[in-house]
Amino acid sequence: MKNIIIIAFISVFFFFLGWQANDKLIYKGKKEFKNNNTNNIEKFENLSRYSIEKLSNYSITVKHLLITDLLTETGKYSSYKFILEFAPDPEKNHVKKVTGRITIPKNTQGTKAIVIMLRGYIDKTIYKTGDGSRNAANFLSENGYITIAPDFLGYGESDMESSNIFEARFQTYTTVLALLNLFENEINSEKIIAKDLSSEIVNLLAQKNQVFIWGHSNGGQIALTILAITGKNYPTVLWAPVTKPFPYSVLYYTDESVDGGKFIRKELAKFEKENQVDLFSFTNYLDKINAEIQIHQGGKDNAVPVAWNNEIVIKLKQKNKNVSYYIYQSVDHNMRPEWETVMKKTLDFYESRLDNIKI
Repeated sequence: MKNIIIIAFISVFFFFLGWQANDKLIYKGKKEFKNNNTNNIEKFENLSRYSIEKLSNYSITVKHLLITDLLTETGKYSSYKFILEFAPDPEKNHVKKVTGRITIPKNTQGTKAIVIMLRGYIDKTIYKTGDGSRNAANFLSENGYITIAPDFLGYGESDMESSNIFEARFQTYTTVLALLNLFENEINSEKIIAKDLSSEIVNLLAQKNQVFIWGHSNGGQIALTILAITGKNYPTVLWAPVTKPFPYSVLYYTDESVDGGKFIRKELAKFEKENQVDLFSFTNYLDKINAEIQIHQGGKDNAVPVAWNNEIVIKLKQKNKNVSYYIYQSVDHNMRPEWETVMKKTLDFYESRLDNIKI
């Protein structure tokens, strides 16, 4: 009987340890710490290959883009699920898949450009492909733009994200770089597979395209990092972007986690032992940003402080960057109640930056 009690105690003890190891929280944006079931990593590897300087010298390997299920169809556009297969680690050839939503105007002759849509954080337990960018994507596609919104690793039907919470963060960058590599260059149409689409649409996607970027919240941070990595002029619209330097942009949100931020601070301490954090923050590379940028910020935003974007706009203008800035005193983090106004300014910005030759 005594042995049985001891065995039972040991089993409960190890079950508790396993539960504790999984009950950790990670950053993805404002109020954006939720339960995360990735494994706790005891030792962080050197992640310098994901620094802004290093990523600017890599070409992310893309296997193909598979366009699959029809998600929505209207008289003006059709949206489909896509699967992007690429190597998220720039130094390894291990291919993973990221799902997402691509929306294509019905009038392909009037198609103007491609917009990469980068959403803010959404809890994985409620996330569905296209969430966070769907309404903006639909509006743009109604007006002639192909919109592409990746789910990112760990979301939708994508492969699992890295168990290293910082590598998972940095692989959002390589996901976008893979899409840019695919769509901004003249590529072989064999890299785009779409069984139910006409050859006309496949050829439209495969030819050299003009690419714009849209980002909201943490997606704005991703967009600005991409602009610093590439140094290219992708006309970019940002709604309430997270613009404080890394890692403060992570630490700011930790007080809302159930452990008060202990886990993320512990993991950051490990990260800093192996990596120089300044090399991963776009705020240290503003000189490399050459894109035209439009920023929208709500005065009643309880997720991204107005002061953050006041400050980043001043810094960008001091470096003679082309940035326009709109503040709406009564607007929240999602641009309500002025969503239509902000969306119209977003469209006007893209329209004024189109090349004379349509794609």
